[in-house]
Amino acid sequence: MAAAFGKTSLSKQILPWFRGFDGPLAFAVFMLVCAGLLTMYSSGHDQGTRFEDHGRNMLIAGAILFFVAQIPPQRLMSLAVPLYVLGVTLLIAVAVFGITKKGARRWVNVGIVIQPSEILKIAMPLMLAWWFQKREGQLRPLDFGVALALLVVPIGLIVRQPDLGTAILVLVAGLSVIFFAGLRWKWIAPPVLLGLVGVVLLVAFEPRLCADGVRWPLMHDYQQQRICTLLDPTRDPLGKGFHIIQGMIAIGSGGVWGKGFMQGTQTHLEFIPERTTDFIFAAFSEEFGLAGTLALIVAFAFLILRGLTIALEAPTLFSRLLAGSVTLIFFTYAFVNMGMVSGILPVVGVPLPFISYGGTAMVTLGMGLGILMSISKSKRLVQS
Repeated sequence: MAAAFGKTSLSKQILPWFRGFDGPLAFAVFMLVCAGLLTMYSSGHDQGTRFEDHGRNMLIAGAILFFVAQIPPQRLMSLAVPLYVLGVTLLIAVAVFGITKKGARRWVNVGIVIQPSEILKIAMPLMLAWWFQKREGQLRPLDFGVALALLVVPIGLIVRQPDLGTAILVLVAGLSVIFFAGLRWKWIAPPVLLGLVGVVLLVAFEPRLCADGVRWPLMHDYQQQRICTLLDPTRDPLGKGFHIIQGMIAIGSGGVWGKGFMQGTQTHLEFIPERTTDFIFAAFSEEFGLAGTLALIVAFAFLILRGLTIALEAPTLFSRLLAGSVTLIFFTYAFVNMGMVSGILPVVGVPLPFISYGGTAMVTLGMGLGILMSISKSKRLVQS
């Protein structure tokens, strides 16, 4: 009897930690995690402990997800300003005495070596969601201007490192909050149209703009080379264009059904560079083909739609803005990675969520999912 009572008491203590978890969201993540483990084993089982480390990183991300999910949105809101200030302060520290690796200064030693720009992927939407929550019902154009200023400061520091991939993710996280807060289309349309015109002109005048000796203002040489390589990978097929060309060959060679698990020749003959990190989508597509790629896209689409549903049903403005922004971070991760591997976007250091190897990115993903779970739980508690 005592043992049964103790067992019942323990279950009553544990169950509340899981009560309110969003089942559809958890299912989407589970499917992506399974795909990631399969792909990582195939492409990285012969690279030391890469597969084991990937599994460890997923467990760490899961623990972070579980922990963050227990924090109510009101508590998350109180962390917005301190986390943003901490992130910007560390970015300034990177600019002053940061650690340089491979020509980029992105790290700082604070007892342990960290990359502060990763903090801003979560701190930025938290801060802007807090800002608009405080001004709910009385928004003025000046409030959007202040929000843009809060966004520009860390973006400028990250671009200066340089780290274009992280800058894009932080920019999308911030702009999505500003958009969901009610930014008018008449302010959005002009820069969008200007960007489209710029892309058309870039494609039309590519031979002149990418000619030897031509230097573009406001861009590093490697950034210019990435864009020119995207427009014409055959300019340097064994150098700058090698990544894109081999990625497209691997994707195309998979056909409809793929070559089969662990049967990818481009992958296992090491023609695909960075096959466990940035270009793992090429390895996945080669082995699982168009069918597997469509299934992967459907899984990501389901995850994103579920996140947007959570945002739509959130009980407060802060929760809605934060959930919508975090969801678009997942969309940007997936879209940019698949786009760059497929040759429709420049190559930047953006991993494929739950599929690519990476410790820091996996922690960020775990925090983002934990925030979505927390907001979903708060909605269910309000309804009950």
